[in-house]
Amino acid sequence: MLAFWFAIPFWQRVLGALLLGVTTGVLLGETATVFKPLGTLFINAIRMLVVPLVFFALISSITSLADNGKMQRLAFKTVGLFLLTALIASLIGLTVGSLVNWGDAVQLTAAEIKPRDIPPVADVLTNLIPTNPLAAMVNGNILQIIVFAALVGIAINKIGEKAAPMKKVLLSGADIMYQITRMVLELTPLGVFGLMAWVVGNYGLDTLLPLGKFILAIYLACIIHIIFTYGGLVKLFGGMRVRDYFKAILPAQLVAYSSASSYGTLPVSHKVVTENLGVSKDYASFVLPLGATINMDGCGGIYPAIAAIFIAHLYGIDLTTVDYLLIAGTATLASVGTAGVPGTAMVMLTVTLSVVGLPIEGIAFIAAVDRIIDMMRTATNVTGDTMVALVIGRSEGLVQIAAEPAQQNTAVVS
Repeated sequence: MLAFWFAIPFWQRVLGALLLGVTTGVLLGETATVFKPLGTLFINAIRMLVVPLVFFALISSITSLADNGKMQRLAFKTVGLFLLTALIASLIGLTVGSLVNWGDAVQLTAAEIKPRDIPPVADVLTNLIPTNPLAAMVNGNILQIIVFAALVGIAINKIGEKAAPMKKVLLSGADIMYQITRMVLELTPLGVFGLMAWVVGNYGLDTLLPLGKFILAIYLACIIHIIFTYGGLVKLFGGMRVRDYFKAILPAQLVAYSSASSYGTLPVSHKVVTENLGVSKDYASFVLPLGATINMDGCGGIYPAIAAIFIAHLYGIDLTTVDYLLIAGTATLASVGTAGVPGTAMVMLTVTLSVVGLPIEGIAFIAAVDRIIDMMRTATNVTGDTMVALVIGRSEGLVQIAAEPAQQNTAVVS
């Protein structure tokens, strides 16, 4: 039985679980929420991996990419591509939002919304440095963990031979986390089934109808961005057929969609980027945690743009060309400026609405379906992370020839 299960390609197992979860949610309705513990078990197991995996893998990456000039070039090119795709995402969001016929009568019930404090840029920058690295790990503050791990890796490189014993320990820690990750990822189909059954059973299809156009607009813009922006960059600079690329990263997209967590998808993203796309573990360990933190095309580019237009329509406010430009610029920069802030997508939308003078309370109208939207936003963000890993990695000679598609999606455990 197990041999038959592992003979099925991993992405097919995950996709089948997703479809089965959706079907179960539709057929059983609220009763399907009984399967939520399966999703919770999977999410807890994934979260268990994130902090130690980011810490060990990032140090391993920096110590292996010891050439400081190369590290600076990689960082500059990586962040530059993140910002470029964020700008394109916001423009796509504005275009789709402007073309949608929202209708004359939009009847919505406002959901309760808790106001969020948006920290000043200075506070965001000062909070990058952990006052207690262990507390940052306990609290799961990924930005602070990244900074501390980077400092440890740089220090090991500067000390050289004297730090060799510690380097070996940390590299062994990274290998151990990779192995634990492979073990935990076998729970992916089970977790995806539980999450999707719960989401569909809890929300139901009828609940989504009043906001159907808004949800469809977000999904359409994300799909356009994924296919044309990411797919185009892969075709031009990735050295890989677009079809093979999307097939290779499908497991990460499915986990991102069902879990709605970029950080939670990191282990799966790392697997598909290194094993299916052929990107070196060192660069993957650098770009993926960074991307999960600041690469927010779905949350910071597409979502605020369409949401701002939708909220303006609700209140009968006409947007000018200047407003559109402000939305595009704010949405692009907010993806970096609000990195590490809880409720990032909502914070980004709050910033965008404030800049163009739209009523903040308009967020309440779309908060009820935020989970459904967040699933697609996250899938978009994670897809962007894998694309940047492939494109920049290939430009720096950090991509090996990927396996044949038929062999790419075999069982996780090797």
